[in-house]
Amino acid sequence: MSTLEIRIEPAPERPPGPLPDELGFGRIFTGRMFTQRYTPERGWHDAVIGPYRPLTMDPAGLPFHCGQMVFEGTKAYLRPDGDANLFRVERNAERFNRSAQRLAMPPVDAAFHVEAIERMVALERAWVPTQPGSALYIRPVMIATEASLMVRASRSYLHYIVMSPVSPYFAGGFRPVSVLISDEHVRAALGGTGEAKTPANYAVSLYPTERAISRGYDQVLWLDANERRYVEEAGAMNVAFVYEGKHIRTPALSGSILHGITRDSILRLAPDLGYGTSEDRIEVAEVLRDVEGGSITEVFNMGTGAVLAPVGRLGFHGRDYLVNGGQPGPVAQRLYHALTAIQYGRVRDPYGWTRVVPLRETTAVG
Repeated sequence: MSTLEIRIEPAPERPPGPLPDELGFGRIFTGRMFTQRYTPERGWHDAVIGPYRPLTMDPAGLPFHCGQMVFEGTKAYLRPDGDANLFRVERNAERFNRSAQRLAMPPVDAAFHVEAIERMVALERAWVPTQPGSALYIRPVMIATEASLMVRASRSYLHYIVMSPVSPYFAGGFRPVSVLISDEHVRAALGGTGEAKTPANYAVSLYPTERAISRGYDQVLWLDANERRYVEEAGAMNVAFVYEGKHIRTPALSGSILHGITRDSILRLAPDLGYGTSEDRIEVAEVLRDVEGGSITEVFNMGTGAVLAPVGRLGFHGRDYLVNGGQPGPVAQRLYHALTAIQYGRVRDPYGWTRVVPLRETTAVG
């Protein structure tokens, strides 16, 4: 527990009505948000959990002109006993600070960051959705706040956290996605910001993704920026390939690939389920050859939103390659069910990945 203090301001205790059955993703927000501010003279200060409200920003603010912004994404999962699980939230806090460092921003106290999330979840217990597969999505953000048109790091910052009840990622079941491999556009380059969670990485992906969607695909599979030869990420997620239903290969972290927490969890969980794993450079030509030849039996993406998203079709240079007949494979389904069982507290957590937030005791916060 951090020695820093959080002031709690009055805010609506409950949603204005029952949560809708179809929550979507990031469309509905809870009644509270966390904020704290940074200046060189005071460091981080004025930590508050208060009503959710718009931010007031100067039009000359540095985030609009130099792009100093980072964010994270994690979830609170409703347990069978009525409390909530946070999943590897300490790793999210560490990655938040790594992203901030890459954008020349001050680190937050990681323990205090986690404490703020725990208190937010406990206070917003009425917003935790109960539908199977739903969760309370948690979005920490840091942005520059100084007004200046100079190309330099800001002197002041805002750290805030908002939360959103979200539906299951796959509304219609464990549906495979289609992926267009791009050797025309790239997401990130070595030495850039690819392993940081900063909006710039997502902004550059939007145009190629919209083009892919117009051609009947769901996502883009990104290749390395130097040779356009090696697989990196798929959409905004890490990607993995299953060989002969037994071995899982995923691109090695290169400096331009996000350090996915779901990715790391799958790599630790898979051997305990009897699967081999490896991290290495994977050529796109090798992937297409092995999909066509049948040695790659499954492809799936990994990330907080979907946990695992099976890939049923790869497109490259006007040709489609079906994976497992376009159907979800048994390895992805087994990993998905094993990991989500831990996240939702349906089974014992042997890895120490979860933190329980009490939701049944109204005296737990104040």
